[in-house]
Amino acid sequence: MKIGIIGTGNVGSALGKGWAGKGHTIFFGTRQPESEKVQKLLADVGEGGTAVSIPNAIQQADIIVLATPWNVVSQVTETVTDWQGKIVIDATNPIAPGLQLAVGHTTSAAEQLATHLPGAHVVKAFNTTGAENMLDPLYDGEPITMFICGDDEDAKTTVTELAEALGFEVADVGGLETARLIEPMALVWINLAVRQGLGRNIAFKLVQR
Repeated sequence: MKIGIIGTGNVGSALGKGWAGKGHTIFFGTRQPESEKVQKLLADVGEGGTAVSIPNAIQQADIIVLATPWNVVSQVTETVTDWQGKIVIDATNPIAPGLQLAVGHTTSAAEQLATHLPGAHVVKAFNTTGAENMLDPLYDGEPITMFICGDDEDAKTTVTELAEALGFEVADVGGLETARLIEPMALVWINLAVRQGLGRNIAFKLVQR
């Protein structure tokens, strides 16, 4: 698959490395493709990764991953007007100062995003855990859970396959409005990892009896 990853921070880098290692073609969308940071990332990724402008990454890829801070998402989406048929994975978290939700209750970041991307199939995923777990989602040999939601079943199937390729177990929570439930989970993870001092090597796992 051709995957465009917008953002070269920890999450975008981890996902790009993982999928490139599975044979996918990765376009890292960045404002500074020639920067030392990005060139180091490409060296780590290997032949499967290329750095291009954000509009080029979106145009060339079939699947787009938004792995940027929530407050710059609108700047990214405004660079392209044609989203028809593209799968957009929303890995952002709408976090306001003080580790509070910027949106919630009656809407979500994913739902707001979908209204600005006509023709795209938005799936919420890869927002409830840290980059370390994206690089290695196994704990004692068992996969941790990646929660996803979206309104298009085919798009969710594709995202499920991508998550499973990295080693995750996937839990489909439902339609895109259930991002209102998934997005606060990120704050739970951050609170435990950072504020409670458990560290970043923690994860959620759905278990059944």
